[in-house]
Amino acid sequence: MLRQKFTETLKEALKAGDQVRVSTVRLIMAALKDRDIAAREQGNRDGIPEDAVLQMLANMVKQRRESIKLYEQGGRADLVKQEQAEIGVIESFMPQQMSEAEVQKAVADAIAEIGACGLKDIGRTMGVLKGRFAGRMDFSKASEYVRKALAA
Repeated sequence: MLRQKFTETLKEALKAGDQVRVSTVRLIMAALKDRDIAAREQGNRDGIPEDAVLQMLANMVKQRRESIKLYEQGGRADLVKQEQAEIGVIESFMPQQMSEAEVQKAVADAIAEIGACGLKDIGRTMGVLKGRFAGRMDFSKASEYVRKALAA
């Protein structure tokens, strides 16, 4: 479904002459193709699954947010604006992000479900969350909540 949406969006952006959208969707499609090729080498002929595509998009947003911080420190407002525009395009393909309260509840539910009881269970808890909420949850925030909950 997302793959088809990428193609349709690229066609629309080309017709509209929206260069930011065209270049960003091409970046997404190139990253997806790279991951599909890597998946083929591991025996997956259909490419990566939808949740892995969402995780890829989330990683792309995270990379751009990190770049924005560096560009702001360097006084490069033009590059900040470009990265923000790319984030907007990438996020348009992602489902609605979970609120902080929803993330905290999901963390508490996952901890209770697997019976996590200490810091050694952070990896298992994050694995459950990543499996269920790929593309919808900010896993850096979730990791903080998991760490606090399991440290208590």
